[in-house]
Amino acid sequence: MDESERRGAKKRLRESLLARRRALGAEERARAGAVFRDTLMGAPWPPMDGTVACYYSVGTEPDTRGLVTALWERGTHVLLPVFLPDGDLDWVTFDGPDRLAPAGHGLLEPRGRRHGPQALERVDVVVCPALAVDRRGMRLGRGAGCYDRALRHKRPHTPAVALVYDEEFVDSLPTEPHDRPVDAVVTPGGGPRMFGPTLRPDERG
Repeated sequence: MDESERRGAKKRLRESLLARRRALGAEERARAGAVFRDTLMGAPWPPMDGTVACYYSVGTEPDTRGLVTALWERGTHVLLPVFLPDGDLDWVTFDGPDRLAPAGHGLLEPRGRRHGPQALERVDVVVCPALAVDRRGMRLGRGAGCYDRALRHKRPHTPAVALVYDEEFVDSLPTEPHDRPVDAVVTPGGGPRMFGPTLRPDERG
């Protein structure tokens, strides 16, 4: 498969996955969000008591709002992304839901001092969005490449964790050279699966 064919395959897959997400009911999304929150809050991996970079979900994305609030209430330092005009991500400390402001594309972004794209060099875990993840840990995003670029800033042994619905954990995804893998994936029905070098061998699934 050449580069053009891979791009086409990824585009068609994104359209299919987004259509499936739109068909999910509110109760199903809420149940999944509770599993994501409880799994990550209760897991011995990754170190969720330090500094966590996480996305603040909108629409049909796997829900992280409960997770972000629970981490913040526990005293974890949570960083949320701010999208820059060039497509990179900046990071701002989450200081509670009332400190979020509407941004483009229906997003909510934190208000406050920006720490810069290099803030991921100082975090303990990155929770990133995905449309799908395969058994190699390769991640399919929405196509802008924001998180592929952002993950380059994290330390080699800082785990990146993706949250997806059960049907979005697949055997294989079409990939391009710029695509970056994650170290773990959490699904509502299957729980956590670890396959990255940042985790101990006996923790990998």
